[in-house]
Amino acid sequence: MWDALRAPIPQEKKDLLADRWSSLEPALRTDFQGFGQQSTGCGAVLGAFPRCDFDCRGCYLGADANAVKPFDRQEIFRQLDALRRHLGPKGNVQITDGEVTLLPIKVLLAILRYARDIGLIPMLMTHGDSFRRKPDLLTRLVAEGGLTEVSIHVDTTQQGRRGEWNPQRESDLHPLRDEFAALIRRVRRETGVRLRAATTMTVTSENLDGVESVVSWCLENRDAFGLISFQPLAPVGRTREELVGVKVAELWERVGAALAEHGVDTSVRTPAWFGHPDCTRMETLLVLDRPGRSPVAAPMLRPGEERDRAIAERYLELGFGGVVFRDDSLSVRLARGAGMFLRAPGWFFGPFRRWMAARTREFGTTLPRLVFQLLRGRARLDGFSVASHHFMGAEEMATAKGQERLEACVFRLPVEDRMVPMCQINAGDLRDRLYDRGWAVGKVATAEERPRLPVVDAVREPASASL
Repeated sequence: MWDALRAPIPQEKKDLLADRWSSLEPALRTDFQGFGQQSTGCGAVLGAFPRCDFDCRGCYLGADANAVKPFDRQEIFRQLDALRRHLGPKGNVQITDGEVTLLPIKVLLAILRYARDIGLIPMLMTHGDSFRRKPDLLTRLVAEGGLTEVSIHVDTTQQGRRGEWNPQRESDLHPLRDEFAALIRRVRRETGVRLRAATTMTVTSENLDGVESVVSWCLENRDAFGLISFQPLAPVGRTREELVGVKVAELWERVGAALAEHGVDTSVRTPAWFGHPDCTRMETLLVLDRPGRSPVAAPMLRPGEERDRAIAERYLELGFGGVVFRDDSLSVRLARGAGMFLRAPGWFFGPFRRWMAARTREFGTTLPRLVFQLLRGRARLDGFSVASHHFMGAEEMATAKGQERLEACVFRLPVEDRMVPMCQINAGDLRDRLYDRGWAVGKVATAEERPRLPVVDAVREPASASL
């Protein structure tokens, strides 16, 4: 509590933010550039468990991934150490590769606990079916592994789910999404942990028309899934040749159609982004629910709104960029907030309060009345984010614009003494070459001795993984 009160943003985080900011091209150092002002980026591990029991048509893994055994556990720890140095305290790291929930539970718990012990916030990336086969798995990962973030991928490009799933449209998968939402709520009740959950979806020309339905479902179930991340198909890995990707503008036209029903106009992009603007788009919304009324949403930062710009600029000028409340206990959260308030009480009581009052009037109420309704449980005010992440194929990556994007990449993996952009991992042969290196580290077999196992073996005998 004392540390949070005295320094709401640790000095280590400040130094890393300054490093990220200086690494950007001057043209990208805009007022609302989040990379280097609010975030140090994010990362992921490679080789934790390359296999997967699905045969998805839009898979970014290589053709031989199911024949690769996991890296040695110490190699994963080494990667996490490198990510901690790169990202700083509360750094966002994805525990991913093929399908990591197929690891033996004690191994996965060890990876999660190590990430937590060194000060990272791990997010488990999964297709979610392991949770359906083992109903207590997610509960154990939260209670014993300290897991507080999970992302579940659901879309019609996936193949291999348990049960009779042959979806023709994205809406056919809403019962499955309902099942996962119920799981998230149950695990929260059982563990007392506010597990944060996201859902992801690969977007192709085949399922583009389903985007609007998925956004509407997620908005309705935002208490379970506070973020939906769309990933327009990229020509990498073992993605089927017959699949066709979509343009980002096409995707956001469908997103906008869903959000327009709740008063949000996405025809003009929010002024905030992270890294290169062509890599990611995110809209963060405030959503108000009141009994008998449809939810009303509003962007956190409205394009062209001078009051929003002034508040955001002053927030950064006061040195609050990089403040992270995630995973704070209530007492630490209060101490961190108090530390911020004590640095600028006049701003919080003056311009910030007036801005909050003006934003509240957009919802058809006043700030005191809204606070009263929230305390009485007669209203619910929360956030909801829609994002799209635009990975590149080899051809696009080789262009001048592609090289610009790589230089400004916010999503990197540790390779030897470098932090390598994820697109370079996906679109070249680097992933396969690193898998070869992992076999040498693990000392499990020569290249000629690698077994060519069917995908079901990874599920039938996950304990055979050598870690």
